[in-house]
Amino acid sequence: MKVAIQGIAGSYHHQAATALFEEATMVECDTFEQLAQSVDRGESQAGVMAIGNSIAGSILPNYGLLQQYQLVITAEYFLPINHCLMAIAGQTLKDIEEVQSHPMALLQCKPFLNDLENTKLVETDDTAAAVMRIKRNHLKGVAAIASSIAASLYDLEIIAQDIQEEKLNATRFVVVEKASQPETENSNKATLNFTTTHEAGSLSRILSLFARKGLNLSKIQSIPIPEQPFLFSFVVDVEFVELQMFKDAVREVKSLTKEFNIMGIYKAATL
Repeated sequence: MKVAIQGIAGSYHHQAATALFEEATMVECDTFEQLAQSVDRGESQAGVMAIGNSIAGSILPNYGLLQQYQLVITAEYFLPINHCLMAIAGQTLKDIEEVQSHPMALLQCKPFLNDLENTKLVETDDTAAAVMRIKRNHLKGVAAIASSIAASLYDLEIIAQDIQEEKLNATRFVVVEKASQPETENSNKATLNFTTTHEAGSLSRILSLFARKGLNLSKIQSIPIPEQPFLFSFVVDVEFVELQMFKDAVREVKSLTKEFNIMGIYKAATL
């Protein structure tokens, strides 16, 4: 089985995908769009994509990619994130003039980085890729933010550990596929996307209906509609005890929306 990930070996995507698919061959992609395209074209049977972080929030463009390529969420996974600052061996924090990492990792470590005076921050395509390039080019004075696994894999020395803003930091990953897997009786979570009518209170009526039907709304996110500036659709995650409860709610909520799409029905993961 081939599974598309954003990044290379040692990246957080690689760690999440390995936990979910132990025997899979990882298809390394430079960008999230390349990941979506790999699944869309059938080059990968599934993809593992970060969709949100407990510090940085939702990764909005990735919801757009799921809609654009009509990918379906079939599972989720929460990966604890412990960022480390690493560099070529023998250097200390005062030797570092530049820090490289993925934009989300830099954002999650903002307070720590703010204390590094006169240090340049450089956004890269992937946490582990930044580590690999520092090692390959033997870049002194340059550090990367990545996991301890990446430091070990590419033989860099950890200068500082657990540098993220909040120590309890986790990223939510979803498994995406081109075709939906049949829901099972173990399914207890779904991701929905809908647009409301322009009537006053339309969103409130939808959310109230979920509550009356016994569904727990665990997330709501507004998503821009590119072709309609300043108009938004809504992505919600709902959890339920029985699959029939969810189906009954969907049947009624459709009548309250302009457009409605089930982005995935799957088993909820735990931290």
